[in-house]
Amino acid sequence: ICVFVPEFLLTQITRFASAVIRLEAVLRFEMASVPGDLIWEIVKRNNAFLVKEFGNGTAMVQFSKEKNNLYNVNSFKHSGLANKKTISIQPGGKDLSVVLATTKTKKHSKPAKLFHRSVMKKEFRKMAKAVVNQVADNYYRPDLKEAALARLSAVHRSLRVAKSGAKKRNRQAQK
Repeated sequence: ICVFVPEFLLTQITRFASAVIRLEAVLRFEMASVPGDLIWEIVKRNNAFLVKEFGNGTAMVQFSKEKNNLYNVNSFKHSGLANKKTISIQPGGKDLSVVLATTKTKKHSKPAKLFHRSVMKKEFRKMAKAVVNQVADNYYRPDLKEAALARLSAVHRSLRVAKSGAKKRNRQAQK
């Protein structure tokens, strides 16, 4: 029996098989640590967090719903799966608090102890200074400083309560 398989499909199959073989070799020698580059190569095109949308024309945009992805963009730099050091900024709960969570680099084999969470209930400027100190000044991930501040700003903006004041008067003429 002769089966015709398109060439692009053969290249995808061989690429996937070589990635699986590399992953098996890494797991045999180092059980606890798999390189982030290898994880990204396996995960970048197909994972549970991937959201694909069409942008202008036929250009496809890929977003990610990962917990530790500050910009929600499907890229290696911002990936929460492929990087050992990740940052997450989320709303704290019912009160106006923000939770800053960073990954502990030596606890990857223990998911329950993986994150260091700190709850911030201060004013925005003090929270921004705390985020900058934790992310950039502490040499944790200085490349994510702008992304962390942007996420903090968006989360803080979503937590603010709308001001209730006098209703605006309709300035159009009555008919």
